[in-house]
Amino acid sequence: MRVPGLSLAGGITNLLKEWVMGPRESDASSTVLYDRTLLWLTIGLAVLGFVMVTSASMPVGQRLSDDPFYFAKRDAFYIVLALGMALVTLRIPMAFWQRYSNIMLMVTILMLLVVLVVGSSVNGASRWIALGPLRIQPAELSKLSLFCYLASYLVRKVEEVRNNFWGFCKPMGVMVVLAVLLLAQPDLGTVVVLFVTTLAMLFLAGAKLWQFLAIIGSGIFAVCLLIVAEPYRMRRVTSFWNPWEDPFGSGYQLTQSLMAFGRGEFWGQGLGNSVQKLEYLPEAHTDFIFSIIGEELGYIGVVLALLMVFFVAFRAMSIGRRALELDQRFAGFLGCSIGVWFSFQALVNVGAAAGMLPTKGLTLPLISYGGSSLIIMSTAIVFLLRIDYETRLAKAQAFTRGSR
Repeated sequence: MRVPGLSLAGGITNLLKEWVMGPRESDASSTVLYDRTLLWLTIGLAVLGFVMVTSASMPVGQRLSDDPFYFAKRDAFYIVLALGMALVTLRIPMAFWQRYSNIMLMVTILMLLVVLVVGSSVNGASRWIALGPLRIQPAELSKLSLFCYLASYLVRKVEEVRNNFWGFCKPMGVMVVLAVLLLAQPDLGTVVVLFVTTLAMLFLAGAKLWQFLAIIGSGIFAVCLLIVAEPYRMRRVTSFWNPWEDPFGSGYQLTQSLMAFGRGEFWGQGLGNSVQKLEYLPEAHTDFIFSIIGEELGYIGVVLALLMVFFVAFRAMSIGRRALELDQRFAGFLGCSIGVWFSFQALVNVGAAAGMLPTKGLTLPLISYGGSSLIIMSTAIVFLLRIDYETRLAKAQAFTRGSR
């Protein structure tokens, strides 16, 4: 005898499990050859980002250009541009990116050199190349280029990485070259993302534990030196321990961010009703967009946003794992690296807004305002959709051959 309540609960549990984990092996012959869940989550994050950027940027847009929708219009333009690029990128097989990953990396290094010479400076950092109305941030491109290169390297040298310390050091050397160029801007946040994701990729490739301990120790030592060497970095690190000690100096951003969360409470103040965005909280539409979400949408909005980010990262890791199981190693390593990158960058942004980590100037993926970040992160999501498409197609073809 079946109990209706238990069967309904079991059905909902199975549905949620399939929604998070992806299709079962028995569904390999399914006619749907793309990850609908990942697509809807991405669209949801982009819509949430556009709404919150519009709300958070109105005061600063009014001050800078007498147009409260200045940043909203630019964000809409970048979303349309990202969508157009996504439609083109989706048709390119992953073998193309594997073949030209070296060229991508060289172009990125060249752009990082160019930005040091002719880059436009904002808040003391020279990170953007101005091309008419567009401003390109090579640091964002460096993440995707490095991960494509590392995935290609691991396909060719995975045994060397596992058995030879020099094979482990080569990809770290490439990362160090990018790190030096990024620190010259300066941009420590991107360097930390590259370092953590590179270590994660090498760990997935099967490198030895003692190598990780040596590199992690060296990395922590280097980061500590970089923090001590620059007074502004030292102020950032010390201010998040007790921002109320200097609420109008080094702790100003964090205290305003915490007040935004405090005002939001459980249900929030309502969309558009933030007080902190009235230029009390600097960079409210970029680095601290999560604080405005907390103030206007409350605890409920914060939890929903974090769940969407978590599920995107989880789907990325699942897609990478399935590709590795089918011996599509480039796609698998790249998919897993995108998952680590997405989740770690979101963790740093949210941690900085909540006072758990020092501010690093990293955007909240797909939500914060920033054209380069939005386009590169959208391209990474398209890579995941393409990887998932190719793995589903391979499974469908194997199922068809097996049924003959």
